[in-house]
Amino acid sequence: MKKLVALAGLMLSVAFAPVMAKDDPADKYPQSLLYDKPIKVAKDVYSAIGALQPYTYENSGHNNNLSFVIGEKGILVVNGSSSYLLAKALHDEIKKISNKPVLYVVDENGQGHAILGNNYWKEQGAKIIAHVDTVKEMEATAMDSLLGMRAYNKEKAAKTELVPIDQTFDKEMTLDLGGITAKLMYFGPSHSHGDISVYIPERKVLIAGDIAFHQRMLPIFEDTNTTAWLKTWKDFAAFAKDKIIVPGHGTVTDFATVDKYTRGYLEFLHAEVRKLLKAGGTLADVGKIDQSAYKKLYTYDELAGKNAARVFAELEME
Repeated sequence: MKKLVALAGLMLSVAFAPVMAKDDPADKYPQSLLYDKPIKVAKDVYSAIGALQPYTYENSGHNNNLSFVIGEKGILVVNGSSSYLLAKALHDEIKKISNKPVLYVVDENGQGHAILGNNYWKEQGAKIIAHVDTVKEMEATAMDSLLGMRAYNKEKAAKTELVPIDQTFDKEMTLDLGGITAKLMYFGPSHSHGDISVYIPERKVLIAGDIAFHQRMLPIFEDTNTTAWLKTWKDFAAFAKDKIIVPGHGTVTDFATVDKYTRGYLEFLHAEVRKLLKAGGTLADVGKIDQSAYKKLYTYDELAGKNAARVFAELEME
């Protein structure tokens, strides 16, 4: 119990942009609930890049990437979004590019900004798809996510309701959009239950989701197994090295960049925590770990201490 209390207390045609300074506006696209308008990642592939800060009323809960792929038959959307109205705002942008129907919505995991807008898409006739573990996660956390979103989003939460996932998969699933395909892939455990990636082979675009981070510090949750994440990364790396990467948060980038700030950061924390354990250190000492090399990342202040504490708790039990 003392450890839990202590832990809680510590709690391409694409331009590959560098890590941004921490003075971004609260909203880059004030005429829409979207934080920013969608950008073209490759032919037929677009992403609305979300804010790198936590959820706020100002960013309308759009703090992850909402992507879509346009085929001859119809459209696939990656992430249902944080709310009904935010999903509608994304759809309004999609309609400016294509009048084809949205056939599928794929949730990259069970977090609120992936699943809470699903009821809008279901109203449009889309099939909602997610990993089997996402369904389990939703059963445990979706109501809390909905209540939390209503609290920060106020009137922008209107019409948002929980709906069930229509179809699940375990390892892989391929969707034919007409002239272009989407391969849904589960590489293994990473930062949250059911994290998946979506690969568009005709465009060599990997919508990696929350397995990969670069501009925003990756979050380690209480139930994240970072050792398993590093093992998963080996399979992800073998596949992703030559792809255009759309991460779960942050601008479109390449594999080398997400490798540096995902695998590199996790291995750094493992090495530093093992040094601390070898020296007889305790959970109270994790604040001595110098993470300043990662200070430029968004959410550093919110996450650095918690991440170190959670890795300590994990490795202490090895």
